[in-house]
Amino acid sequence: MRKPPKSPAARHAGATLAVVVGAVMVAAVGPSPAMATAPVASSAAAVSPAAPAKLTNLAHLNWLLDDVPLKSGVAGHTTFRQDAEPTARAPWVYADRQPDGTFKRVGGGPITDPAKGYYAQGAFDADDISRAAVVYLRDWKQNSTPASKTTAYELLRSLTYLQTGSGPNAGNVVLWQQSDGTLDPSAIPVEQPDPSDSAESFWLARTVWALGEGYAAFAPTDPAFASFLQQRLDLAVGALEHQSLAKYGSTVQANGVPVPAWLIVGSASATSEAVLGLTAYVAAAPHDRSAATALSRYSAGIAELSSGGVGQWPFGALLPEANSPTFWHAWGGMEPAALSGAATALGRGDLQKTAAVDAAQFTAQLLASGGPDNGWTPTPADRSQIAYGVDSRVEGLLAVADATHATGLDQLAGAQAAWYFGANPAGVPVYDPATGVCVDGISPDGVVNRNCGAESVIHTQLSMLALDAHPSVAATATSLTRTTATDGLTVVEAENGALTGTANVVTPPSAWTGSANWSGGKYVQASTGDTVTFALPAGSGPHKVLAIADLGSGGSGTTSWTATSGKRPTALGTSPNAVQAPQGIAPTTVFLLPQTLGGTAPAGTTALTASVHGSVRLDAVFVQPVVSHLALGGASGTLDVYVNGTDRRAAQKLASTGAVTVTRYDRYGQQVGHSSRVGARATISVQPGGFSVVTSR
Repeated sequence: MRKPPKSPAARHAGATLAVVVGAVMVAAVGPSPAMATAPVASSAAAVSPAAPAKLTNLAHLNWLLDDVPLKSGVAGHTTFRQDAEPTARAPWVYADRQPDGTFKRVGGGPITDPAKGYYAQGAFDADDISRAAVVYLRDWKQNSTPASKTTAYELLRSLTYLQTGSGPNAGNVVLWQQSDGTLDPSAIPVEQPDPSDSAESFWLARTVWALGEGYAAFAPTDPAFASFLQQRLDLAVGALEHQSLAKYGSTVQANGVPVPAWLIVGSASATSEAVLGLTAYVAAAPHDRSAATALSRYSAGIAELSSGGVGQWPFGALLPEANSPTFWHAWGGMEPAALSGAATALGRGDLQKTAAVDAAQFTAQLLASGGPDNGWTPTPADRSQIAYGVDSRVEGLLAVADATHATGLDQLAGAQAAWYFGANPAGVPVYDPATGVCVDGISPDGVVNRNCGAESVIHTQLSMLALDAHPSVAATATSLTRTTATDGLTVVEAENGALTGTANVVTPPSAWTGSANWSGGKYVQASTGDTVTFALPAGSGPHKVLAIADLGSGGSGTTSWTATSGKRPTALGTSPNAVQAPQGIAPTTVFLLPQTLGGTAPAGTTALTASVHGSVRLDAVFVQPVVSHLALGGASGTLDVYVNGTDRRAAQKLASTGAVTVTRYDRYGQQVGHSSRVGARATISVQPGGFSVVTSR
């Protein structure tokens, strides 16, 4: 089981430290087991109207760091130069913003021992220590920052202390640690595996990420420490060889879909973060066959979760979880970045192409549909957005763009990274380059969680490092401060339709099935002769329709679909009410895979009628414009992205009132022809499965 991302709605009690905004003093609040050893300038709460030349600012992440005692005599837990250097560094997991603009450093869960400052989970965790190490390693490499080299060294020492070095769990990693250095292998609430070092885990995958990038960085400058990191990476890979990698080549089924059995904890999300580290390590140590084999095999497993395509859900995305072909989440979405890097290291053009499909086709559709939501299951059930999800998209786009010279992906990266600077559902900046302060996310209703914990600031800074390395993309991102339009996938619920015959609305005990959600928490049970008529918004352009029904739980026959525009009906085709979908490793037989209808609903369609032949549990429909649209604006101009959801070239009339520049890109983000300047309200073409970018600058 994975450790879930920090929720934008979360509030965590039991703060240990507060920092006065804009000042250099720290004030203790409540029990203070982890007081900073020296005053540190805090991150400020207010967001600057203009970004400085350099976007990366580690001040807030620096403030989250604390000294960690490395206790001796703990069986299986040692680290580099532990006797000579008995403390290391680690970031507190949360930072809660106070009404006066200060922040308090907070551990996981409630305080269980006020005298010791113990939390139900702990103060520090391997997930954040490993990813923080990656931030400092990249800053050191990119900006030659001596302090970041030192901090990376301390974080890697802290991380390797959490790794179990001997015994049956050797190579695995303890997740939680209290502020006095005490390990907490079995936190409250229980997380799987329990104890946390008893099997492979997300935190083992992230440890591989940090160790791989750490070895590559330190090998030229500190051979002794690099050798230690190499030994610990060997230990981690050895543990994986006895666990997930032992299943290499075998497949299982999830609702009838064959999936690889050898992903770390069954997750492409976890595996992709390990692949990031293995790629860096193999580049620095090309003769390590064990690591190269692990890299090749894990990359192949990630690629096998590529799903859908142009017009077919999920539109070429690399799905994150092997046990659900109907679930995508933005957080932990490093698959395209990892696969692109691995493709370069392994010389695998097929892997690069798979990464490009996710980056160009899926991400373009995602942006036009509102951005990197926390959960499509398969409809957008959790529309919260967090930096972890945004950063995953930005890094994936830039990785593929760099590897393939697909300049269209740079354009999409700029549009996605604009999330940090105001082009987001809240319509306000959520990162301050002057102080390094971020937010913990934006809720579906646009409310900003102004806390700024470790995971959030880590992924924000990974994005800023990537933007600083791509100045033209950074210029685009910082200039776009608002979203002016999105016209992408929308959901129309079956239970809100007009029902005839015996069709009736059913409310299951839970909307969550174990691997998907009943959209709206309800569905319609219908049989032969029943109809369900969906009302569609007036004035819509031509669109495709994707029917969502339970294909795996006893339905039969088919459903015919008709679109109505005025008095004119248009037959759209049929969708199956059931398919051969053995449950396999899926948590449930319920299989809500969207099915794209063959026909296209014409412009002006106002109603969609489903006529049932057999038996069906009908959940909803996706309505996908033939050309979806994202519009962003700022003081210096606008950027519009038009996304073609079909395999045919599409025409699109612009709403621009002045001259604009149009650039066309194919389904892999490669530019087609030259950019052109067109006049007001011109009609442009959009490549099959590709996108066109229109700018007013």
